[in-house]
Amino acid sequence: MVPSAVAFDLDSTLAVTERPRDRLLDEATDAADAPALAREDYLDAHSRHLVSETREPIFDDLLSGDDDVTAEDVADAYREAILDALEPVPGAAGMLADLRERYRVGLLTNGPVVAQRGKIAELGWEDSFDVAVVTGELDAGKPDERAFAAVLDALDVDPSEAVYVGDHPDHDVRGAKSAGMYVVQVVFDGGPDPHPAADAHVEREDLPERLPELL
Repeated sequence: MVPSAVAFDLDSTLAVTERPRDRLLDEATDAADAPALAREDYLDAHSRHLVSETREPIFDDLLSGDDDVTAEDVADAYREAILDALEPVPGAAGMLADLRERYRVGLLTNGPVVAQRGKIAELGWEDSFDVAVVTGELDAGKPDERAFAAVLDALDVDPSEAVYVGDHPDHDVRGAKSAGMYVVQVVFDGGPDPHPAADAHVEREDLPERLPELL
């Protein structure tokens, strides 16, 4: 079946940071005079707060018992560090514009509302999608099927008519497949291994050129 819609993950799929995320976290804690935090601990806390308004609950977990710094200060510093380092994958904006001539195009991104909407604005992509869904606005985040149902409903398509494009084996590949969608996994140096459940794999640097062909 020829798809009628394409939905994308954001982080590590359409946009990257020019500095590693662990370095950005260090920059944020230094700026807020907070204790150093491990990236792995941050990701664990992030996974528990996919439906929040801001990153404050994440840093509340990580800074529990520290009265010398507020979660709000660290969340603000981390948001500023990420936005300063954020950049689109080369060719991504043109690809999205071209795809919208043939398909309904959506975004489904995990994370707090302020953080993810801020990234979309920083990239200048508020009008680049027919619909943009942030899990902080939902009752569940990826890989929960309810997150994928939300973007499918907003795109007004059946799962079998939609392709999801993302990099994460669990959040993106398994989640979208469980929701009944086709999946293209984006792969890159230092990223997750290709997942056998994906219908296709594409190198991130080749995404703007190869994805239209795969569709």
